[in-house]
Amino acid sequence: MKRIAAIFTGTGEVKTRTEDLPELKDNEVLIKVYASLISPGTEMAGVKGKREEPKPEEEDSNFGYANAGEILEVKGDVKGLKVGMRVAAMGGGGAHHANYANVPVNMVVPIPDNVTYPQAAYACLGATSLQAVRRADIKLGEYGMILGQGIVGNLAAQLSQINGAHVIGWEGFESRIAIAKKCGIKNIVNFRDANPVEVSKELAAPYGMDFAIMAFGGPATEAFNSIKDCMKVSQDGHIMGNVVLVGGCLVEIGGGAHTGNLNIKIASRTGAGYHDSEYEYGKDYPDAFVQFTTQRNLREIISLISEKRLLVDPMTTHTLPLEEVGKAADLLINSPDKAMGIVLEMSH
Repeated sequence: MKRIAAIFTGTGEVKTRTEDLPELKDNEVLIKVYASLISPGTEMAGVKGKREEPKPEEEDSNFGYANAGEILEVKGDVKGLKVGMRVAAMGGGGAHHANYANVPVNMVVPIPDNVTYPQAAYACLGATSLQAVRRADIKLGEYGMILGQGIVGNLAAQLSQINGAHVIGWEGFESRIAIAKKCGIKNIVNFRDANPVEVSKELAAPYGMDFAIMAFGGPATEAFNSIKDCMKVSQDGHIMGNVVLVGGCLVEIGGGAHTGNLNIKIASRTGAGYHDSEYEYGKDYPDAFVQFTTQRNLREIISLISEKRLLVDPMTTHTLPLEEVGKAADLLINSPDKAMGIVLEMSH
């Protein structure tokens, strides 16, 4: 069976090719993909890196890890997944930007009729954001900052609000600020126009911020130092709270009293199980010890979208056919002030 799939080359060119669909393995499902979502951060960082340091000798690579469609075929133990089911899927090993994809069972979740395929394609980045929010250990009534209002930051801000927190988003692009407001994020500061530390401290007065989530890439020490200026302070003068790095940002952290008693955490991927091939292919972890697996996080995101408590439609700035994936990549890399969520639609 043939499929059309997006690839990127060693020089950072993004295009499609027709290729053989891999043979379906045990505990996998074959999905007829209708929509996939490009990750503006992780995926485009890889493409941008190839453009900046080309390696023409490298083989072309498939990419993509978030799509949605209809199950055409199943093989082995797929835990109740059936032909004809509408599903969301994720994973760099299978959920490519392609019109057909083979995906292991624990990376696939059913979607209800009121969730569209483009909405369901946000499940993977939603789970990434949910993992960051869980790492922040947010409690009802706490105050927090979300630095960066791209897809992951926007979703983290929404999830923090759902969790009962008072949140402020920091962002420099007016387009993303407008999107965040459409998604119900109540407090946003443009750090290019106003002092975000002053605005954030005013919001959290007299307590100080309890947590911060850094959802952007690149150098971030200056932003981290701004976070420290906003956090709550103990009676003996130590800054406290949780700071979670979910974006690919680089931070220089001083030890000892320089950083007080902050809890600095990294939020990696979508929850327990992703990249554990045994888990992906159906071997579950004990529920009592591993509470929030990747699949459970995916299910929670789909439920919140279905209940219209988590809004994703405003984040879709462009919908393009798969064959225009090169244009999509150029938009995300060259025009981040205009493009954020790009959904690829498939032909069959």
